[in-house]
Amino acid sequence: MKTLDLTDSFSEFKEFKNIDRETLMHILEEVFRSALTKRYGTEDNFDIIVNIDKGDLEIFRNRTIVEDGHVEDEKRQIAYSDAIKIESDFEVGEDIAEPIPMSAFGRREILAIRQNLVSKIQDYEKSLIFQKYKEKVGEIVVGEVYQPWNKEILVLDEEKIELVLPKSEQIPNDRYHKGDTIRAVVLKVEMKNNNPSIILSRTSPIFLERLLEAEVPEIYDGLITIKNIVRVPGERAKIAVESYDDRIDPVGSCVGMKGGRIHGIVRELRNENIDVINYTPRVDVMIQRALSPAKISSIRINEEEKKAEVFMASDQVSLAIGKGGHNIKLAGRLVGYEIEVFRDIDENYEDVDLKEFNDEIDQWIIDEFYKIGCDTARSVLALSKEELINRTDLEEETIDNVIEILKAEFEEE
Repeated sequence: MKTLDLTDSFSEFKEFKNIDRETLMHILEEVFRSALTKRYGTEDNFDIIVNIDKGDLEIFRNRTIVEDGHVEDEKRQIAYSDAIKIESDFEVGEDIAEPIPMSAFGRREILAIRQNLVSKIQDYEKSLIFQKYKEKVGEIVVGEVYQPWNKEILVLDEEKIELVLPKSEQIPNDRYHKGDTIRAVVLKVEMKNNNPSIILSRTSPIFLERLLEAEVPEIYDGLITIKNIVRVPGERAKIAVESYDDRIDPVGSCVGMKGGRIHGIVRELRNENIDVINYTPRVDVMIQRALSPAKISSIRINEEEKKAEVFMASDQVSLAIGKGGHNIKLAGRLVGYEIEVFRDIDENYEDVDLKEFNDEIDQWIIDEFYKIGCDTARSVLALSKEELINRTDLEEETIDNVIEILKAEFEEE
């Protein structure tokens, strides 16, 4: 088999793998040097000449001509009688560059060279993919859903590179089918079993940060700084932003005219509620903004223990806590303080703890009200029936029954 045939046989493979021809030639030289070492015991006295333009390869073995019977190192010396068979005018003491034809390699050696070349090219391609995506960690990529599974989604980028979106990194309301376009941030890149593993995420705060950069030019240009982002993916997110230019309203710029900028992000995040908050180093003010829309009466802060006791009217408690407790949890994470909510004490304000009604109301129903920050009779009655239906997982009939029981308690008084 000719060397040219061996090299050209990989031309289509090279184009498909998008490896430049020069790199392919370097790999080819490395593979042949490995084959020469196996065959001759060394490769340091061989010249391998690769012609990139023609796509061919030549091998020359360099040895010194010595008198017959004086060969001490067969790897680097050749007897005079053998040298003149190659070229008749050689003399003792000269160096000879003997061409090694491809036919010198056996069929099995050629097959091994082919397999080694394929393996080297594949390893090189994997290395390119790893390096490419290692530099993309924290960036948004767009791909096509190739195969949705229960535990993960296989995504292909524009170069058909495989990316993985695990279930844990999907927004709960995400529903994808084969062929759908998907946007996600590159979370991490690892080598597993010599294969690049590229993990995507749609739940990472970085994904929301990149979406904001894309929608809000002031953030991209550095005029507005994102101080912190916390999320409960698919439910709620809080973002603290700051501008060093007094002429720029950071919150208004992020939200946009009539919410135009933030709405696109909300849709991308499956209707995740996004609260944009103007950052301040004052912890008390920051807590007040973070707990919005609830209105706070007073705050007691313990800086050493990173705790804050927040006091507010009874009808504001459920707003501060939010559905599923998301609002108060996110507010705490955003500010970096553990926040506890207390009702303002009013001596003229008669109230009854919900647990006092456990002989009339099932405990699991009472627990549902606890989840939304309602732990007294009046805190439940302060909310409309529609709010109670929306915030809890209770049926309308159940809520009607609870309201009737609670109202009866105060009517009796």
